Formats: sequence, structure tokens, C-alpha cells
Amino acid sequence: MSTAKPRPAANRAAPSPSPAQAAAAAKPTVVLRKPVFTTIDKLLPQTHGHNLTARVLSARAVLDKPAARTRVAECLVGDPTATVLFTARNAQIEMLKPGNTVIFRNARIDMFKDTMRLAVDKWGLIEVVEEPADFKVNEDNNMSEIEYELVNAPPKKQERKK
Repeated sequence: MSTAKPRPAANRAAPSPSPAQAAAAAKPTVVLRKPVFTTIDKLLPQTHGHNLTARVLSARAVLDKPAARTRVAECLVGDPTATVLFTARNAQIEMLKPGNTVIFRNARIDMFKDTMRLAVDKWGLIEVVEEPADFKVNEDNNMSEIEYELVNAPPKKQERKK
């Protein structure tokens, strides 16, 4: 065991920063890009990263399990080009009341029974806009009524070089 006494703090030099701390201090600030908004008629199956503004037309509860704290509702949302069904989960249900105008950020398209459903997971965001949108919703073009079929394309044969 050492019997040496520790030096007073005033005599010690400040510890040098670790390489990770030095890199973080020298790192420039991140410049965020402006979001690119799309319309509902341009949505395709199995895509993600969509930003769009829509009006909620209707909402109906699909699943309510209080024991599991799980609630699911289907909401019909639309913009001037088309409408689509949105799958709202838990806290999202309160935001999506009929008549509200909402902004979906980083939304994705899920497939359910071969039809498209718009959804926002933990990486996305739903914002309720205070003032209602001034556009008229096109209810004639419902993107969730279109059925899609998964087709397996045969792999291309590679030709041998001569």
C-alpha cells in the first residue's frame, strides 16, 4: 500500500480531452434540409420518408385492447389529389379527429390485404395545424382501394462472354 499523499487539485493540470471529445468540439453544426412535401396520388407501395399535408375526413376504431394498452383506428385522410387510409395507433388517435388538418412527416406506406395504408412510426411526426387547410379534398381517387399484387420476376440470365 502506498502512503503517498495526493497532490492538491490546484497543482494538477487540466486533463486533456479525449479524441472523441476533441472531434465533437471541432465538428461543424449540421445544416438541416427543408422537407420536400408530396401528394397522396404520388405514393407507392412499400415506400417511406413521405412528408404531406392532409385533412382528416373520417375516423373509426378498429381495435381497442385496454389490457394491452393498444388502440388502432383507421382514418381517411385526403388532399386535393387523392385520399388514403391512415392507420393511427394509441396517442395518434386523439390528433386525427375529422375536420383536422394534419402534417405527416417521415410517413411510410404499409401494405394490408394488398392495399396501401399510410402510417407514422416512432421516427415520424404528426402535427395538427391550427388553421384548417383551404383546399378541397378529391374523394373520387381513393388510393387505398387499389389492390396491388406481389409479382416475383425471374432473375435475368447472364450471358457468357465468348
